[in-house]
Amino acid sequence: MLTDLILMNSYFSSDFKLAILGGGQLGKMLLYETRKFDIQTLVLDPSPEAPSKIAANHFVQGDLMDFETVYNFGKQADVVTFEIEAVNIEALEKLQAEGITVYPSPQTLRKIQDKGVQKDFYTEQNIPTAAYKRFPNLEALRLDLTANQMSFPFVWKSTQGGYDGKGVQVVRNAEDLNKIIDVPCIAESMIPFKNELAVIVVRNPKGEVKSYPVVEMEFHPEANQVEYVICPARIDEQVAQKAREVATKVSEAFGHVGLLAVELFQTEDDDIIVNEVAPRPHNSGHYTIEGSYTNQFEQHLRAILDLPLGETESKTGAVMVNLVGEEGYTGDVFYEKIEHILALKGVIPHIYGKRETRPFRKMGHVTIINSDLSEARKIAEEVKNTIKVITK
Repeated sequence: MLTDLILMNSYFSSDFKLAILGGGQLGKMLLYETRKFDIQTLVLDPSPEAPSKIAANHFVQGDLMDFETVYNFGKQADVVTFEIEAVNIEALEKLQAEGITVYPSPQTLRKIQDKGVQKDFYTEQNIPTAAYKRFPNLEALRLDLTANQMSFPFVWKSTQGGYDGKGVQVVRNAEDLNKIIDVPCIAESMIPFKNELAVIVVRNPKGEVKSYPVVEMEFHPEANQVEYVICPARIDEQVAQKAREVATKVSEAFGHVGLLAVELFQTEDDDIIVNEVAPRPHNSGHYTIEGSYTNQFEQHLRAILDLPLGETESKTGAVMVNLVGEEGYTGDVFYEKIEHILALKGVIPHIYGKRETRPFRKMGHVTIINSDLSEARKIAEEVKNTIKVITK
């Protein structure tokens, strides 16, 4: 017991180093928590203006997919984690083999990084998910359609590299096929659903597991990108319990350590279907910064360092609004009417530090705190209609 306490205390105000692969907004918000605990950090990102640069103890510019870059970077640390899935897994495996702690593990990331492999894993583990088929390229998909092996409509997803609405397309007819790129992909059956939900599950190496309340996600109809996250989800308690149980089953199946965001569908019959997962802090958990007793970033830190997990209960109702670049604007960012939303009740903006805006790029988010969830949702709508992310 004394040895465990000494190991835990060695993280704080010491020579211990945490390496973070990726320096975007998720890394920046994770660094708020490392600063709170006085934990030394190293950050690797390809951009010289990465949002995390200002908060890390040491910042390195480099390619996250390059073996030597990731390996040499990770060798400087005691524990390695990531805020983006597009990283070199072989380098992480070598670091792990040489005694560097890597969480989430490279083995978990291998199952998640490729959406085809991820879907196969759900099938093997008897985890409910939409019916699907894998294709090596667009031509193979077209051949199946021509042979009536599958039919419209369906959801097309690139197996790698898709995020924030990229690499996902609803294909309703042959003309829509011209909008998708020629890459390895999956085609999923369309699921008639009532709600898109998400549950964040956190797990440490000792096997302690906790989940956050179910959130409801509202998506932009064109960008296929989350516009609003509502906590708690406006669903029946039995459905919420089922969603948390399914999400926990997913985390345990992966043997995941750290934070796992599990995106779900609530079907018309109130079944819970797994859509996909992210093995890191997630957009659906940003509300926790103000709305929960332990925010998702601190929780991820606690988990990967094998510290006791924090409480996941909410303090109050919360709605999160994504701030994304307006269509038609590319260049130096300007937050039009941000002072107007600051005058609204319970409104807390987070600006990520990206200097250049472009259409639908995530530039920040706003959390609205209110014990009356319907009032919070109304204020969120007002925020969305007021502030505009444009150029100077």
